[in-house]
Amino acid sequence: MKWVYFLAGIALFVKVLVMPNPIAEGGEISIVESVVADSGVANVVSGIIFRNRLYDTIFEVVVFTIAILGVRFLLANEQPTEQVYQFSDGPSRVLARLGATISALVSIELAIRGHLSPGGGFAAGVAGGTAIGLIAITSSSEQMEKIYKKWNAATWEKVSVLIFIVLAAITLMGLELPQGELGGLVSGGIIPILNILVALKVALGSWAVILLFIRYRGLL
Repeated sequence: MKWVYFLAGIALFVKVLVMPNPIAEGGEISIVESVVADSGVANVVSGIIFRNRLYDTIFEVVVFTIAILGVRFLLANEQPTEQVYQFSDGPSRVLARLGATISALVSIELAIRGHLSPGGGFAAGVAGGTAIGLIAITSSSEQMEKIYKKWNAATWEKVSVLIFIVLAAITLMGLELPQGELGGLVSGGIIPILNILVALKVALGSWAVILLFIRYRGLL
């Protein structure tokens, strides 16, 4: 029986070497062009994520939300850290906050232009979470929590998820906004809105997780 599998593997290997590949003869370009035409965005990856594979993207957002709830559940019964050690020297604080400013600007750029260039909602959310993390290692954890509660970040995180799911469901039913001019900032129908919602959700969710780990695990 092992020899049968071995011969089948050799036959498949020979088939790949000998038989022509239709994608290599121009099929790949036509696939890319069809995705661009269907989605109306220059970034084909965003077109696939938010249109061709929107079911997957919905559940990725839901899984991220469940992960945040899981962190809160697992750390709920633990005692907060008595003392949080943070960067206190001047150069480290300046560099961290400079990096946070750059990350925040990159996050905004990726969120609003993710359908035109490499990037998108998930990358923008990670950049935003990185900016928050850099601020957290140089700021008071109590102050960070006060800001988090003052701006109702937890509520906005949940609202962004609900809006994303509703808009995605509407899109899956076949209702779409006008695509606009290909390559323009206002183009791609609902895809830029979904990009911004994902970026907001990931950044705010990262903020929540960072605060929880600082409270119960510290930083250093």
